[in-house]
Amino acid sequence: MAIFQPLTSRKRLFHVVAFVASVIAALFFGCQATPSQQPVAQSVTQPVTRDKWTWPFASTSPWNMPIGSDAIYVPANLEKAYYTGSDEEYFFQIKDGDPLRPVYGPGAWGEGRCTGTQTMYISLPVPDDLIVPDATTVPYSTPNNASAFLMPDGKTLVQLEPLARCQQGGPIYGWRYFPDVDIYGDGIGGAHFGSGLSSIGGSIRKGELTSNEPIRHALKVLVWEQKYLYYSKDIPGYRWPADRADNRAAEHYHGTNPKLVQGSLLAIPPNVTEASLNLQTPVAKKLFHALQNYGSYIVDSTGMDSYTVAVEKGVLEEFYNAFGYDFQGTSGTFHEDIEKLFQALYIVDNNGPQSIGGGGTPRAPLAPPIGN
Repeated sequence: MAIFQPLTSRKRLFHVVAFVASVIAALFFGCQATPSQQPVAQSVTQPVTRDKWTWPFASTSPWNMPIGSDAIYVPANLEKAYYTGSDEEYFFQIKDGDPLRPVYGPGAWGEGRCTGTQTMYISLPVPDDLIVPDATTVPYSTPNNASAFLMPDGKTLVQLEPLARCQQGGPIYGWRYFPDVDIYGDGIGGAHFGSGLSSIGGSIRKGELTSNEPIRHALKVLVWEQKYLYYSKDIPGYRWPADRADNRAAEHYHGTNPKLVQGSLLAIPPNVTEASLNLQTPVAKKLFHALQNYGSYIVDSTGMDSYTVAVEKGVLEEFYNAFGYDFQGTSGTFHEDIEKLFQALYIVDNNGPQSIGGGGTPRAPLAPPIGN
């Protein structure tokens, strides 16, 4: 049976709304050399253990593996985008004792997500007050709402997209067309159906942008498919670790770089510095080091002239409360910094299952053992 993949074109309504919101926010708040291959010294003490929920998957997972000294960098040639935004994702640790509720496929990608009747052959124990609004709560909004549920066994992750639950005690809605994964495993696959990649691996988690600790994992990003993503008969829009492209990639992918596809690993080369990019904001400087040491995987498409970073639900509120300006936008110092970061990205061309991050000496220590 064919795997369902949401249409890229259906996502565009959400990004139109995001663009309008960013313009309002902007008005309201006002405001290449040949890469060196040398690893850098680490200045922050590495933790001895880690929490599987906030830092999941094996240390050798693509989400946790640092860029290596043998990485081969080739230009991505990303240009300035009009909008920089976020793709919010929903994560839940569920426990026995909450009522079991059936999961159905959404009735639509946009309006009427909570009207579906196609069973996903699973019930999840969730509290009755867990609500994820339908796409129509915000007019013309069609967020991806990739999600992950850690089951009561403490190891099984169920991933759905787009997640919706419109009434207390009601069913849950979201397509489940990827096998469940082990939180102790490689964590590659999941419910980003534009690429088949994880809903939770690589996501910026709550607290990561506002703490003094570095981000110690790869990120997930989305780019404008019509401008950048490549498709041909021989290169059908994706590469490892992705296992697919959008189901209308042949019509919507108009990029000219055959190496820039779903699943491409993008990273900032070692010769680039904060100073050379003239970064001004603290979060951009933190993201710079994550992108240089771990890189970012393309997991989906934006449907408009924008760059998008995958974040856990709640990160945007934390960010605004801490810094006084929005993560998303079309102008301002932070937007300009994010633009600089994307333009500095190169493709790690030799990333693969036998050379994750390009191989060689890792730029950062491997993730410590999971402590629980």
